[in-house]
Amino acid sequence: MDTIFGRNKEEHPEPIKAEVQGQLPPWLQGILLRNGPGMHTIGDTKYNHWFDGLALLHSFTFKNGEVYYRSKYLRSDAYNCNIEANRIVVSEFGTMAYPDPCKNIFAKAFSYLSHTIPEFTDNCLINIMKTGDDFYATSETNFIRKINPQTLETLEKVDYSKYVAVNVATSHPHYDSAGNILNMGTSIVDKGKTKYILFKIPPSVAEKEKKSCLKHLEVVCSIPSRSLLHPSYYHSFGITENYIVFVEQPFKLDIVKMATAYIRGVNWASCLAYHKEDKTWFHFVDKKTKKEVSTKFYTDAMVFFHHVNAYEEDGHIIFDIIAYTDNSLYDLFYLKNLSKNFEEKSKLTSIPACKRFVVPLQYDKEAEVGSNLVTLPSTATAVKEKDGSIYCQPEILCEGIELPRINYDDYNGKKYKYIFATQVQWSPVPVKVVKFNIQTKEMLHWEEDHSWPSEPIFVPSPDAREEDDGVVLTCVVTSDPKKAPFLLVLDAKTFKELGRATVDVEMHLDLHGMFVPEKDLKTETE
Repeated sequence: MDTIFGRNKEEHPEPIKAEVQGQLPPWLQGILLRNGPGMHTIGDTKYNHWFDGLALLHSFTFKNGEVYYRSKYLRSDAYNCNIEANRIVVSEFGTMAYPDPCKNIFAKAFSYLSHTIPEFTDNCLINIMKTGDDFYATSETNFIRKINPQTLETLEKVDYSKYVAVNVATSHPHYDSAGNILNMGTSIVDKGKTKYILFKIPPSVAEKEKKSCLKHLEVVCSIPSRSLLHPSYYHSFGITENYIVFVEQPFKLDIVKMATAYIRGVNWASCLAYHKEDKTWFHFVDKKTKKEVSTKFYTDAMVFFHHVNAYEEDGHIIFDIIAYTDNSLYDLFYLKNLSKNFEEKSKLTSIPACKRFVVPLQYDKEAEVGSNLVTLPSTATAVKEKDGSIYCQPEILCEGIELPRINYDDYNGKKYKYIFATQVQWSPVPVKVVKFNIQTKEMLHWEEDHSWPSEPIFVPSPDAREEDDGVVLTCVVTSDPKKAPFLLVLDAKTFKELGRATVDVEMHLDLHGMFVPEKDLKTETE
């Protein structure tokens, strides 16, 4: 268990100057903010799963060619309660905790009755979200935590469910051209009306109000779950210029099991199951009418976490996702599977594939049953079935990539050419950073021995003319104890190394994050 995954990391709340090698572009000014699990042992107790660890924020600040590193644990209620008790007392997805080991069965039963839908954790360890001038650490529960991007200090706790009836929400919101935030959550309420809710948060409110943007949150639409007691698990969704793309996969949460998990002494992750005999359904919601497209589109069973991008072309919606044929990825990150030789031992039974679906929204309603309705040049198909539903088969763009990012500001929801991602083979740990050209299928990569890069973030240059004008940033941790971790800066066009900023700390493996340009940071006096 004492691998790079299981060890608790120290925090470094004061800035540490990194040693810069190479030449960083002078325009690169701002903060790279990242989030991920950093503490897995509290007192004599250990989390079961790597994704359960307490959130550790870290940042690289770029200022006039110099780079400063800092890291700080998110002071969530979960963190504070656990540290105070010196053991795990707040349940996470893969670890069920019992606050009082002396609780008798009556107290447990009472707690169960009052917690049909459990009180979730605010250990927001997955991503960073920006709303207006504010930044939040996010995970997949109904809680987000406001943070100061410059000091990494934890500020107020926000509960989505006070503004919209959701029990869980994604940690991958979208930002539209007007600066609105779009996000999705699942509403697990009584009377069996489980539904997926799409909601919008405006970028800012009138200065004089000084209220949270969330007070102006509005529900765009809701999609009823195909199964009231088994809603789909989802980690992200897609948007195009006119549509929201939601994929309802047969990787499902069992609500009855979840409601009884506490009293049965099992974790919530055990309430998730992959139903490989089911279909995967596609939902497209028109942003203007807020109505769902009525045609039923579906594909075979699959499990996926990350959308890459989506766009419209000639009456079709094209969307790209990273998909698996089973749910082995989650299981591999149980800490018992991440022991010393896990790279040789832990093998995915399904390698990720970047799949492109081409879905004809406008098609000849008189088309024959069995005919392919895709009229764009693609090997992806959409075949009309007897009952009028349409069965979609994807084009495989490439295999073995995860944590995909794009030039988001200029190409999200639009036709695009490049995916920046990490490359994984059969082990769950990334060994390379790659740039994939969807049109030519050319792949450029960066790799170095004993180096594990994180999700690559594309930062456009100020005078960018092309999609890949800019740099790619990735945090690299090393499995060699003699080699210090570093932040890598690659030229996004050539994928050659421009420079690196090395820090003499034990850096944690993070999950997601964002680059905040200097202009988007409020000065301390504001």
